[in-house]
Amino acid sequence: MTDFNSELIAPKAKKIKKELTIHNDVRVDNYYWLNQREDKDVLEYLNAENDYTNAVLKSTESFQKSLFEEMKSRIKEDDQSVPYKFNGYWYITKFEQGKDYPIYTRKKETLEAKEEILFDCNQMAKGYSYFKIGGFSVSEDNTLVSFSIDTVSRRQYTIKIKNLITGEILDDTIENTTGSSTWASDNKTIFYAKKDEVTLRSDKIFSHKIGEKVEDDRLVFIEEDETFHTYVYKSKSRKYLIIGSSSTQTSEYQILPANNPEGDFKVFQSRERNLEYSIAHYNDSFYIITNKDGATNFKVQKTLETATAKENWVDVIPHREDVLVEDIEIFKNYLVVNERKNGLNHLRIISWDKKEDYYLDFESETYTASIGNNPDFNSNVLRYTFNALTQPSSVIDYNFKTKTKEIKKEQEVLDKSFDKNNYTSERIWATARDGKKIPMSVVYKKGIKLDGTNPLLQYAYGSYGSTIDPYFSTIRLSLLDRGFIYVIAHIRGSEYLGRPWYEDGKLLNKMNTFTDFIDCSKYLIEKKYTSSEHLYAMGGSAGGLLMGAVINLNPKLYKGVIAAVPFVDVVTTMLDDTIPLTTGEYDEWGNPNNKDYYHYMKSYSPYDNVVEKEYPNLLVTTGLHDSQVQYWEPAKWVAKLRELKTDNNLLLLKTDMDAGHGGASGRFEALKEVALEYAFLFYLEGITD
Repeated sequence: MTDFNSELIAPKAKKIKKELTIHNDVRVDNYYWLNQREDKDVLEYLNAENDYTNAVLKSTESFQKSLFEEMKSRIKEDDQSVPYKFNGYWYITKFEQGKDYPIYTRKKETLEAKEEILFDCNQMAKGYSYFKIGGFSVSEDNTLVSFSIDTVSRRQYTIKIKNLITGEILDDTIENTTGSSTWASDNKTIFYAKKDEVTLRSDKIFSHKIGEKVEDDRLVFIEEDETFHTYVYKSKSRKYLIIGSSSTQTSEYQILPANNPEGDFKVFQSRERNLEYSIAHYNDSFYIITNKDGATNFKVQKTLETATAKENWVDVIPHREDVLVEDIEIFKNYLVVNERKNGLNHLRIISWDKKEDYYLDFESETYTASIGNNPDFNSNVLRYTFNALTQPSSVIDYNFKTKTKEIKKEQEVLDKSFDKNNYTSERIWATARDGKKIPMSVVYKKGIKLDGTNPLLQYAYGSYGSTIDPYFSTIRLSLLDRGFIYVIAHIRGSEYLGRPWYEDGKLLNKMNTFTDFIDCSKYLIEKKYTSSEHLYAMGGSAGGLLMGAVINLNPKLYKGVIAAVPFVDVVTTMLDDTIPLTTGEYDEWGNPNNKDYYHYMKSYSPYDNVVEKEYPNLLVTTGLHDSQVQYWEPAKWVAKLRELKTDNNLLLLKTDMDAGHGGASGRFEALKEVALEYAFLFYLEGITD
């Protein structure tokens, strides 16, 4: 590692003692004061940390710029999506050379028709340091489009309406929404979800008539349960408007014919604790993915639209212990099921006449396949996506009738030296301390000797049942081409090995997530993929919590760690039900107002377990406007680490003063964040170009 200037003085946050007491247990938080976003001292501290990070990594500035240019140069700037057809129009998203934001267009009936520009986000983003279009929805007569924008990065979207005939933006302006909206069949009513101003929980569904005052909008539904959020959309058949309410383990839907926007929604199946289901409409029936009757890995059932309660549901695809049902897509003649078995995706094709039932063939040891955008009911073509660690992403059309595949687009890598055959991927299995086998997806450049000297970046998430599948990344080539091995650890807390894999990594089993990651690291060292002198770890958000827990449990295992927007002050956050997301997370982490959950949570909470000892080199990133993991969690964590750690390793905090949880909004701005992260790793490895 290049020696950094030891004369640089790290910022030192002032200590103001605050005692937090519950269950007769007292926690002292000396940095609680950092949660005042507008406070001058807070902003001064965050800026001082930014200045310190910049000063420490000053020698890498030109390297960061060249890394940015290198990563950017692999990406096709003048690019466009594969067109999809919906309700008489082909929709296309495109990017132009040198521009940061997408342009949304459409063409009537044929791809040879004149192009209509729906939104040029490059024009719309002018004057904003952050800009994101949240989504758009076109009326059924194709004349109006509702769309939403966020210019702060707190995911509080403002909905507006555009007349597609005249190009005029109407006066209708609806603030503080989730960003999505959907049209009734009358072409003049939209339904949308509003957020609570403080917690940002989506808790109300409204309907709005175009041209009428927003304050007169009809309140359609209030989600009273603070552990649930609510949303509204239209069925693929376009026959029903659907309100969904969901928490981590329970769901409920309400339906209303889309041609009756003034009517009352009817509950599909009333909520029951631990009953999860989702619905898709077809002909006179609904198809349901559900865990009813102990179907841990879910099954597919159906019921008539006139009898939607669960006692009427009958099996279409029964539950299987070794297969997780993730998704379905309904076509006029076929049902497509996205299943997961032994960690890998499988696309199953079933004809409604029962004459055909087969799987698409994917010849690869580790890959990702998923159902793509298929809005057309009557199509004889399934669009899906496929990629792998060494295989650029492809959009593929599969024809049900001819059984042929057509690659509509393969991701271009604009690097003449790139050859996917120069890289190798594999899936390996570590044994956890309790005997469970943990899969890992591994990629590296061919020719590397596994002798323990290779730098290795181990990545994982491990929460909410969210699965990080092995995917191709042009950005990652900058690591691989400099000798890094990249590993995704499919630890418990994800659904990589089915729903039980998730259940075994949440609530009072959460510690399995952290020990799985550590046991994967030890296996990689044992098998000489790397060594502790060259092993790096990375995770973001709940994966940042993973990083914090891992370095408390086994700090000497890693040379360096990147914790992006890390959720590290678990107990304090989960006790504060005014913070966005908290109440909806009780089924994931537990409710610390319950004594058992409180003490278990406290046993792994990274912030609460910082003690005087050596920690690895650390780069911590956050965004001032983050609504998911508030900036003060990483800021407090860094302040406490700086106070207590006994080593001379790097401890760097970088706060984006303009962005939130997702980072910068521009297409290429985000690459600057990656360039910083990679420069940190290369700096520690002594790689300078």
